[in-house]
Amino acid sequence: MQEREAFCVFSAMRAPQLSVAAAAVSLTLSATAGETLYNGIVLPDQWPPTRTSEEFKNREPQPVPYLQNPPAVFPIDLGRQLFVDDFLIESTTLRREFHLAEMYPGNPVLKPDAPAEAEGKLPMAMVFSDGVWFDPKDHLFKMWYMAGYGKQTALATSRDGLHWDKTAFDVRAGTNVVQPDARDSSTVWLDQEDPDPTRRFKMWRAHSEDKRFGLSLHFSEDGVHWGPRALRTGSTGDRTTVFWNPFRKVWVYSTRHGWGVPRARRYWEVKDLLEGPQWTAITEPVMWLISDKLDPVRDDLKVEPQLYNFDAVAYESLMLGLFTIWRGDMNIPPGRPKPNSVFLGFSRDGFHFDRPDRRPFIPVSETKGDWNWGNVQSAGGGCVIVGDQLWFYFSGRAGSDDGKTRDGNGATGIAMLRRDGFASMDAGADRGTLTTRPLNFSGKHLFVNANVAGGDLRAEVLDRDGQVIEPFTKENCEPMRADSTRMEVRWKGVDGLSKAPKGSVRLRFSLNNGSLYAFWIAPDRNGASHGYVAAGGPAFSGPIDQ
Repeated sequence: MQEREAFCVFSAMRAPQLSVAAAAVSLTLSATAGETLYNGIVLPDQWPPTRTSEEFKNREPQPVPYLQNPPAVFPIDLGRQLFVDDFLIESTTLRREFHLAEMYPGNPVLKPDAPAEAEGKLPMAMVFSDGVWFDPKDHLFKMWYMAGYGKQTALATSRDGLHWDKTAFDVRAGTNVVQPDARDSSTVWLDQEDPDPTRRFKMWRAHSEDKRFGLSLHFSEDGVHWGPRALRTGSTGDRTTVFWNPFRKVWVYSTRHGWGVPRARRYWEVKDLLEGPQWTAITEPVMWLISDKLDPVRDDLKVEPQLYNFDAVAYESLMLGLFTIWRGDMNIPPGRPKPNSVFLGFSRDGFHFDRPDRRPFIPVSETKGDWNWGNVQSAGGGCVIVGDQLWFYFSGRAGSDDGKTRDGNGATGIAMLRRDGFASMDAGADRGTLTTRPLNFSGKHLFVNANVAGGDLRAEVLDRDGQVIEPFTKENCEPMRADSTRMEVRWKGVDGLSKAPKGSVRLRFSLNNGSLYAFWIAPDRNGASHGYVAAGGPAFSGPIDQ
């Protein structure tokens, strides 16, 4: 077990947590100086903060400011509260455990078996970021992907997210190609917050033009018929992507750091897509993210890892970051793959990403002949919520049939995780407790995501002085003894937290023989968290759980 995978006691005196994230600033600042975020974090006057080239090159993990200096009181009306860090924890005797995704046994769910996918240099039917979303408008899973190596973008649809149809559209007769122009990396975003229906879908296509790489932005109402290019961004590296930060209402360009090594990311944020992304030089978006010294080095390659790509999405009350880490090049002899894998990070301010678990969340296969033998990459949108699971779509490459080229036969599969299941706070036979920091909320019903089928979980409410408030005592709490991603905490003789005092209070959870993944306080008994739901899912009619 890694040093930071499990621990027992938190306190106000604990050591600062570290992060790979750096800070940056753009010439199109859209945040107000000293802005207070939804979770109580107050940004510094200069936002985003800057990072020098020297700081960037030393590859030291950077502190996450809000973990070192947390707010005095924490508003929690937005989203489920996850235990991926100690942001909300004042003290605990529980042990934190991080969890990895599990491969769907039917992988790959999409492979290059159509004529259009054999065009270009090599056969491909893979997300290279692109996007996998659940569209509530017509109740379909939708996957935009690279069809043929660098050739074009196609769209597949599914009723269940497992079995995909490549229905022909009218863009290119007899095929499911929806954007026929050449591309490298690409991002497709289902934007349900844009009031203009003709811009409901957004596509950023990375490609070379006039001897420079950049992104071409296209809009679509249906995801099939894409309008002409709306703009061309400033210069970028090839593997450049985009994501929406709904907490601050900004679009973030995750730009590749030039063409040399080490691969890294630069940051640029805008509120107006048609005016903002016009940097004049590839180095104008400032330094942001790197692969740092805590990323593991492969024994067989012994080279410093690099950050190949970065995607992000809002999930519940935080930003989920998907770091594709390059750990060397195995193209010796030619035909061996890049052993890229996907790692996770988490952010509560949208800029600094804490990376507490350095194991691959979605690893590359080490077996030649496997569909994901090389170059595992994440999908735009991050994950889809299906029932009690998060489905992470990702791509891998088996290499060409003749064994001469490593990039052939790109396909797409799924890795699955319990909902909120990135980290759990665990207890064995000896009962443990977890006490939160002071919380503010307007909801009336406390919910948890927990597995206590072999034990029990109870909760109590504490006042500002740490005294238990009647009737919200551990003894009066009905014990929870089930495995569920949504259970309401109930106290005898009272309707939820309706009689709890207003203002800041603490929660204390008492647990044995079980795991606690998340808690939240909902306005209604249906348990909707009002947090963001990443790429959506069949249970959601929009971008928020409500």
